[in-house]
Amino acid sequence: MLTTGGKQQSLIGYSVCSIRGSLVIVAVVTLISFSCLSINSLHSNPSQVSPLTVIENPNSNFDALDEIVLSDVVYHSPAVFKLNYAEMKKNFKVYVYPDGDPKTFYQTPRKLTGKYASEGYFFQNIREGLFRTEDPDQAHLFFIPISCHKMRGKGTSYDNMTIIVQNYVDSLAAKYPYWNRTLGADHFFVTCHDVGVRATEGVPFLIKNSIRVVCSPSYNVNFIPHKDVALPQVLQPFALPAGGNDLENRTSLGFWAGHRNSKIRVILARVWENDTELDISNNRIDRSTGPLVYQKRFYRTKFCICPGGSQVNSARITDSIHYGCVPVILSDYYDLPFNDILDWKKFAVVLKERDVYNLKQILKDITDEEFAKLHMNLVKVQKHFQWNSPPVDYDAFHMVMYELWLRHHVIKY
Repeated sequence: MLTTGGKQQSLIGYSVCSIRGSLVIVAVVTLISFSCLSINSLHSNPSQVSPLTVIENPNSNFDALDEIVLSDVVYHSPAVFKLNYAEMKKNFKVYVYPDGDPKTFYQTPRKLTGKYASEGYFFQNIREGLFRTEDPDQAHLFFIPISCHKMRGKGTSYDNMTIIVQNYVDSLAAKYPYWNRTLGADHFFVTCHDVGVRATEGVPFLIKNSIRVVCSPSYNVNFIPHKDVALPQVLQPFALPAGGNDLENRTSLGFWAGHRNSKIRVILARVWENDTELDISNNRIDRSTGPLVYQKRFYRTKFCICPGGSQVNSARITDSIHYGCVPVILSDYYDLPFNDILDWKKFAVVLKERDVYNLKQILKDITDEEFAKLHMNLVKVQKHFQWNSPPVDYDAFHMVMYELWLRHHVIKY
């Protein structure tokens, strides 16, 4: 017969067991629920995504976005990209400051051709596109429309550029309330010429706070990947049509021709210029040898070597993509354009500069099947590295705007 104390102990023990049992049941049910949700998300429509994404409206219309295949390997998260892209097109607004004489260094691009064409296309497209708002109170971000490329074209010295940029930003801060409320964190500027990056150094908050959209995104010299945006350097117009789906024509292993204006290029030329399988030229190809000889070599080459020059970036990367030649990135500290959207290793060979000594063997170790996949994926991303006026879906302009859209979500004020 149990005593009163014994009964109490039994009841307590029973209660503990009941609580433990309940907790186990809750845990099992929760695990099953999450498992079901995870499985359902793989078979449901793309609007069912993690709440950790930056989606604001899960009921967006994606009829115009069928081009993005949700299982496509060239994107890190194709479903998230598709959803956020639609949300960006629907809601994203940018205010372009109207100040500054367009005939000098403001508002309008210098030109839409040459190796700095990306800056010109962005200036033109942001002014004429659907993202611009005339109401600054409706804007998510503010564009500082000062063109260092135009300053360069007019022969402005670097010292004077720095003063001009500083005076312009100071005038915006004095005239409008928007700069001061975030110290420039919701502002951005665009420059493809490396001198434009240097010219902004006179305004520390432009470096520390503002979003810098630049063609020379080297994160060992003040480029901040989670804040700044890598602008693809595109040499437009392209001299020849896009390549692709032409594996049988690509009989040469690797190709590079250019000036030796960096350490990695000097090493590349010294080690491989006499090789019989790698087509490495120690200088630019003489145009007198025939029309478009340089561009035509992209068509018959499997891998195009893209070493950094005076800066980490090179228009050769987007040339390679356009002509269907798998780019081989040989540049340390390079935050590749759209790197947080695109998986570069699915359509390019990304190496460290020290790999230059083993370059040929690395390329020869890539099987025909692996190369075919790289080439196929390369064709899929060509549209992302093309500027258009007016812009079209998924082109370089929209990809840059998408990068800006992602970054505006982290700005609080």
